[in-house]
Amino acid sequence: MVATPLSDDEIARLEDRAQFIRLEVVRLVDIAKTGHYTSAFSCAEIFAALYYDVMRLRHGQPDWTDRDRLLLGKGHAAVGQYPILADWGFLDADTLDGYTRLGNPLGDHPDMTRVPGVDFSSGSLGHNLSVGLGIALGGRLNGQDFHTYVVLGDGELEEGQNWEAAMLAAHLGVDRLVAIVDRNQYSLDGLVDDMNAVEPLADKWQAFGWNVRAVDGHDVGALASVLREVRDQPNGTPTVILAATVKGKGVRFMEENFGWHLGWLDREDQADVVAELKGSR
Repeated sequence: MVATPLSDDEIARLEDRAQFIRLEVVRLVDIAKTGHYTSAFSCAEIFAALYYDVMRLRHGQPDWTDRDRLLLGKGHAAVGQYPILADWGFLDADTLDGYTRLGNPLGDHPDMTRVPGVDFSSGSLGHNLSVGLGIALGGRLNGQDFHTYVVLGDGELEEGQNWEAAMLAAHLGVDRLVAIVDRNQYSLDGLVDDMNAVEPLADKWQAFGWNVRAVDGHDVGALASVLREVRDQPNGTPTVILAATVKGKGVRFMEENFGWHLGWLDREDQADVVAELKGSR
């Protein structure tokens, strides 16, 4: 059974939210004077589909015990998550204006002790799938029916702890755990598969006992449809969605240029980037 396709209006709304995320990333990085544009751009549609279509949330209630959880393995993309949390009323929108400034809770990586709606902290990559498994198991033991989503970078799959979590999640049949791999093919140092090849990813996850789905990570309609199907039709196994993305998606000179993993735009370049993003719809 395939989930009902999204309507044109639903797709347009999610595309609008992805554009909102990218534009806010540009604004916030300008405040910090350095940041991870490209890592956030590649998962903008993933964020949009999760937060604005699939996840069960209540506006202004980050402490609602039955809300769906989202853990950001690639924590350096948090600059794209913070505007969404403000949009959902989980934090004061004015807090965004002090991003990374002294005393502000919003850092380059998310801190669960300071930011409402952040379900686990990040810094060193590779541990959020294990924590997500623990959260999902805790929900099952407590008789709760929330889903736990973990957004992973493909580079962080080189960390062995991910595969320990993958093995146990399948063994325990944790079907409310969903991993989404932002497969943009690049890490800080260049192509992921030049550093330490992670392919064949689909075969690896299948061998570990996971339900594997592949999708264009920038086709927000297809992405949301797959996520809906996984949410609504549990099959006794955890699911991984391999989302094919482009690092820096939306800005031509950043796309697939690993030198832009971390950077900052001067005023002229920023104006050009904003114009390009606004013209991409």
